[in-house]
Amino acid sequence: MTTLTICIVAVFCLGYFFIAIESLTKINKAAIALLMFVACWTLFMLDPGQYLPGLGQNVGLAVGSVIEHHLGTTSTTLFFLMGAMTIVELVDQSGGFNFVRSMLQTTSKRKLLWRIAWMTFLLSAVLDNLTTSIVMVMILNKLVKDKGDRLVYASLVVIAANSGGAFSPIGDVTTIMIWNKGLVTAGGVIKEIIMPSVVSMVIPALLLQYRLKGNLDTVKSGCNEGSQADCLSDKQRKLIFCIGVGGLIFVPIFKSITHLPPFVGILLVLGVLWTITELFYRHLSHHAEKGSVQKRVTNMLSRIDMSTILFFLGILMAVASLETIGVLTRLGNGLNTAFDGNHFAVTGIIGVLSSIVDNVPLVAGCMGMYPMAEIGDFAQDGIFWQLLAYCAGVGGSMLIIGSAAGVVVMGLEKITFGWYLKNISWVVLVGYLAGIAAYYIQRVVLCL
Repeated sequence: MTTLTICIVAVFCLGYFFIAIESLTKINKAAIALLMFVACWTLFMLDPGQYLPGLGQNVGLAVGSVIEHHLGTTSTTLFFLMGAMTIVELVDQSGGFNFVRSMLQTTSKRKLLWRIAWMTFLLSAVLDNLTTSIVMVMILNKLVKDKGDRLVYASLVVIAANSGGAFSPIGDVTTIMIWNKGLVTAGGVIKEIIMPSVVSMVIPALLLQYRLKGNLDTVKSGCNEGSQADCLSDKQRKLIFCIGVGGLIFVPIFKSITHLPPFVGILLVLGVLWTITELFYRHLSHHAEKGSVQKRVTNMLSRIDMSTILFFLGILMAVASLETIGVLTRLGNGLNTAFDGNHFAVTGIIGVLSSIVDNVPLVAGCMGMYPMAEIGDFAQDGIFWQLLAYCAGVGGSMLIIGSAAGVVVMGLEKITFGWYLKNISWVVLVGYLAGIAAYYIQRVVLCL
């Protein structure tokens, strides 16, 4: 490695370190990611010729086109996430998730555990796992009063959300990234990964159910935030839920029909839902209109977590700089050499690492390390890419800080790192390894 390459890698590692200790520094990880992005590419500009031979005299134009290429790829993921986040926020604020809460109600603690597990698993496949976790924890707070029981339920929400997001092309940020780049198809990842994902959720649920005994008090659900005058009718709320969630399910179908990028489909769904809700609110009575104005999409846009969007922008563009200078290719070759091309070992380790550090840069790095091939394990829907989607998604559940879902649940329910490590991590590890074994049997042994 040249001195300049070492400096770029050092800046990236330093930034990554500060992102990992965000809870100690109290500096938002988005700010660090943006600084990483700018610093890495600024260092790159000190001598771009050693990475991009044959630049000629117009160096700025050539490097600018490289950055714009990476930015174009990154922006498709960002627009997809922004559209999906707006859709889910709109459905939630319009009371679309109210009937979900009523479906979960039961007096049996163990029955509630399984209902929570399957509902979270299925919702996270069509919503993002972060939003699903928030919705499910909000529902748990209405259904479960005992703090100890709620910690178990909340931990299962993290597990089920990450497992459900892994097999869906729109369920997890890392799977979205892999799908957006064309490394897997929607049908392929669903067909091959759904069974390992189910295994990785069911086994922890089986183990955790023995922590719950007795019955719960029944809690009646009411209107979503505010008085009855502020609410839409039950039919309208269910229609908004069906359009929002059904639209998200339709996005992969839209892509396969039109061959347009997934973010185009998500913007189509947002446009339709936006129009429908505007019509609903316009026809409310004058008294209801005053409260409902706060729920319109124009106000929803201000509620989107832009720090998360900027974090993804910064980290993905910083990783793009490592890809451009060739570091990721060298690292990929090193891993292949160390494990003699064993994709199960390589991706398995990546999954464990994703519980320690953010899985977004890990997956972004892997996509740069291993270029897609025409045939073999690195071809579209190859073993490596499908395993990467599974391991990076499910592996993040091993530690409470290993995924966005875990971090948000940790904050909402005040779950400590030590409690989760002692009581939940080993359960997740058993399910994680069982899921990998299920994939091996399905793909290699049975050749399905």
